[in-house]
Amino acid sequence: MDEQLLHTLGCMTYGIYVLTTCHRKTINGMIASWVSQVSYDPPLVLIAIHPNRFSHRLIQKSGAFALHLLYKNQKDLLARFKGPDPGAKFADLEWSRSQTGCPILKDCLGYMECTVKAMLQPGNHTLFIGEVLEARLFAHEEPLTTLDYKGRYVGKD
Repeated sequence: MDEQLLHTLGCMTYGIYVLTTCHRKTINGMIASWVSQVSYDPPLVLIAIHPNRFSHRLIQKSGAFALHLLYKNQKDLLARFKGPDPGAKFADLEWSRSQTGCPILKDCLGYMECTVKAMLQPGNHTLFIGEVLEARLFAHEEPLTTLDYKGRYVGKD
């Protein structure tokens, strides 16, 4: 891919979220930044997930995911949710199961629990469109965004 294009894509700004999902008793969490609201009525959000991610398979099987908005000072969670061990990701964190079974983190700015309404694969990522079943905002503070983080994900894997 052209270096100018990669640099330009890397300058696009997004929120940084912890996405959680489950299938039966198996849970996982990952960092997601390709997220957008796509409808007000019904309330729909879109996430883009690479098919090689473990969470991708869990979302396909369960049809559900939760997005957690992070406080600007929660960068430490990023390393935790990039690791390969699902059990270690949730160790020592307070969380509970939502109505869909997805893990809901207690210490976050807020969350949205979603059920998948559509899946599209127009490129190398799958677009999951989720209808928001429940949303909670716990504080009115600045969320963590790609402007607060040194890394830039441009979708190469």
